[in-house]
Amino acid sequence: MRPQSLLRSQATILVLAMVASVAAWAAPRSSAKAPNLHGAYRFERANWIYVHLAGTPHQMGFEHGYLLAPEIEVAMAAVRKDSTHDTGRNWEFFRDTARNVYWPHIEPQYREEIQGIDDGLKAHGVRGIDLWDVVALNGFLETPHYYLPWLEKQQHQKVQASLQAPGHCSAFVATGAWTRDGKPVIAHSMWEEFMAGEHWNILFDIAPQHGYRILMDGFPGKIDSGDDFGINAAGMAITETTIAQFHGFDPNGIPEFVRARKAMQYSASIDDFVRIMLDGNNGGYANDWLLADTRHNEVARLELGLKVHRVWRTKDGYFVGSNFPSDPTLIREETTFNPNDPTSSMNARHKRWKQLMAQYKGQIDPALAQQFLADHFDAYTGKQGPDERTLCGHIDVSPRGVPQWDEPPYFDDGAVNAKTADSAMVAQMSFLARSGRPCGQDFLVAPYLKAHPQFAWQQPVLRDMKGNPWAKFHSDEHRRGDIAEAKPADKTAAP
Repeated sequence: MRPQSLLRSQATILVLAMVASVAAWAAPRSSAKAPNLHGAYRFERANWIYVHLAGTPHQMGFEHGYLLAPEIEVAMAAVRKDSTHDTGRNWEFFRDTARNVYWPHIEPQYREEIQGIDDGLKAHGVRGIDLWDVVALNGFLETPHYYLPWLEKQQHQKVQASLQAPGHCSAFVATGAWTRDGKPVIAHSMWEEFMAGEHWNILFDIAPQHGYRILMDGFPGKIDSGDDFGINAAGMAITETTIAQFHGFDPNGIPEFVRARKAMQYSASIDDFVRIMLDGNNGGYANDWLLADTRHNEVARLELGLKVHRVWRTKDGYFVGSNFPSDPTLIREETTFNPNDPTSSMNARHKRWKQLMAQYKGQIDPALAQQFLADHFDAYTGKQGPDERTLCGHIDVSPRGVPQWDEPPYFDDGAVNAKTADSAMVAQMSFLARSGRPCGQDFLVAPYLKAHPQFAWQQPVLRDMKGNPWAKFHSDEHRRGDIAEAKPADKTAAP
């Protein structure tokens, strides 16, 4: 279970970081003239912050750090508090991991981009964050639940009672007879602890010097999407859900955040994606990747552990994800997952996905995908009502929590955004996105902590997460773009 206190010095640092973040994003805190951003810009709509980045790796990184400086500060404070609380390790441990484990295995173009983020932060007047903080931020999904358990096993020690790899996300990809137009449709919702997850509201439009144009959602300060929903100009659509209760890590491998970004930037086919993700695989943030090659109407599932991987692909079918592994060898050798427990979030959501795919075969499109991601049907109990087993996850209302992820009852975790696209959208470099819960409901901190004071340790970094409308975004979009907010069709995703 999670400890309920932090060192006073850590709390003080985090409070100061939050106070520092109130400055307006557009004005650097130094008196220096604003730098040349090479045409980069940002705007906000429907609680998404759209950021256009272009140029060399260092230029893109600098633009990222400069334009998102306040968001990076606030997100960094949330990640520090969450990571140190969950692991019992101080932030210096995460900085050391960044320097000694990740940095030696990051190729030059992404080193330059990360250095650019740090330089952009400094140009904006940010103090108290340096290069190793930025690298640690990029690795925050890998360090606590992948590297640290491996390290403690090597050192024959355990700071925490358990560090189970948690589940993140619900997703599907379908094509052929399953979709309305016979072409791929893809959809995904990010699941994360709310104090970090509410920061997954960045829309990155990236025009790199090398590789393909990318449109992806993401987290401020990370070079990859992190929750891994994105499309590229080669017609690839990419997403994933994590493999729950996974164990395995190779400290001599390439960080997952590097491979995931590279695969999104350089893949023109399913084979390309698989090759890049396997090259130097470190086992970090182990996922079931759902892929669509929209130019060839093919979809695939790459289940990627450390030692075991498997690829399924089809031009007439679907793949779903809710943090369950499928390959028996991988389940046996690299997880403690129980595929026969119908009460678990992973298996109940898997069952619900299969129900929806069967019920709506031949009709699936982005409008239905929006309905699916907002679904509140618990396939284990057969009842309507949000909880940890529904596709729109609401762990914060569950008296069970998710013990397989070490999530206690009523912990503030669950779905924090949603995205979907069909092949026509991918061809136009666009997708639909909703910030906050896929169902649109609010999460309000004051009544939540009043009802559950055991989680007051998250103050002051836990913030309200308000409901927002769906909106459509595309590459090269500007503040007054021609893309209007999109509403789902009046369809009901009922059992």
